[in-house]
Amino acid sequence: MSRGSLEGKVAVVTGAARGVGELLARKLSARGAKVALVGLEPDALEQVSARLHGESGHWHADVTDHEAMARVAGEVGERFGRVDIVVANAGVANGGPFADSDPQAWRRVVEVNLIGSAVTARAFLPLLIASRGYLLQIASLAAITPAPMMTAYCASKSGVEAYAHCLRAEVGHRGVRVGVGYLSWTDTDMVRGADQDEVMRELRQRLPWPANKTYPLGPAVDRIVAGIERRSSHVYGQWWLRGMQGVRGYLPGVIGTVGQREMRRFADRLTGMRTGLVGAGGNADEQHRITVRD
Repeated sequence: MSRGSLEGKVAVVTGAARGVGELLARKLSARGAKVALVGLEPDALEQVSARLHGESGHWHADVTDHEAMARVAGEVGERFGRVDIVVANAGVANGGPFADSDPQAWRRVVEVNLIGSAVTARAFLPLLIASRGYLLQIASLAAITPAPMMTAYCASKSGVEAYAHCLRAEVGHRGVRVGVGYLSWTDTDMVRGADQDEVMRELRQRLPWPANKTYPLGPAVDRIVAGIERRSSHVYGQWWLRGMQGVRGYLPGVIGTVGQREMRRFADRLTGMRTGLVGAGGNADEQHRITVRD
């Protein structure tokens, strides 16, 4: 599929304060897009916006809040006159044994990654229909393969993948294309935060190649930008992820067998693992919820 120009297009990126969202906003802006940044860290969003090449704006909002996201969509539409691209990138993660997990953190991972993505699409879909635009839903290798110690994250990413595939079928006849982006372990605050736990880090290192590596952020985001330019149905941040689609039906059985062995190996080290959200983005989400409660 040929690439289309991003010059003059209006792109919305959620989770834009850091990591994939920040770099994606910069690369879209460098290609001529006007960018609306959405997230929970207004100071960081303002700094990202100030560094972009062209016109941009930033909005403080929780992607799980229907009213807040409807307000953001209205203000973005009023500010820029249209929306051509929406990247539902906001996400959080936690890790550790399900039986010992923090119920609030577990629920929050699903709320942000799955419900927040749906809320984002619901808010911006009228604008995308008007522009015959493109929605890219960021998923993960976790949507393709299960992984022990990542129940909430895998559940949320599998769910968001299925939701996006359903939405693609619903809105395609109205000119809106929907894509799903897949990333393996990529050098972001989220992955670095997960690696702070010794058990999680060692478990990941024991994965088979190439899933045991941490990949640089830049090339992965370049692939995402290329997918946006092509309005692709599937976008792969690492080259080998495309091949995983052909074998995904076998993975639950394999992981179920191998995972038991690994859990037995680490059993005496699982007590006391951190159960909250990981990374700077996870900290920002937890601080936001504390502020809202107070």
